[in-house]
Amino acid sequence: MRKRILEYVKMIDEMLKKEESASQPFGGSRADADEVINRHLTQISFFMHERLIHLIVTVIFAILTFMSMMFFIYCGEIMIFILTISLLVLLVPYIRHYYCLENNTQHMYEQYDRMIKLKDSL
Repeated sequence: MRKRILEYVKMIDEMLKKEESASQPFGGSRADADEVINRHLTQISFFMHERLIHLIVTVIFAILTFMSMMFFIYCGEIMIFILTISLLVLLVPYIRHYYCLENNTQHMYEQYDRMIKLKDSL
């Protein structure tokens, strides 16, 4: 998913750079602009759904990690310590992935605003 969102954001950035420098963005057609904008909104909704799911999973892992840490402090079992470390090792990539999804989704909102501005200039 990370690769997909990064490639998509890059593709849209390149397309917007080209359209912003063109004398007639979207070939001068409002219908073409609407089509591009609707496709972009569809992609935004896909990534927003992915972001929500990863937020839920990340929060659950964080809660489980915290609970296992507290339980280890309370009882001192080595198996609970191993569980805590395992959860912590899994939590780091989840946070990193969620960070990527969040930032790129926010960037896609900015791209959408740029598209609307270009469409309004037609």
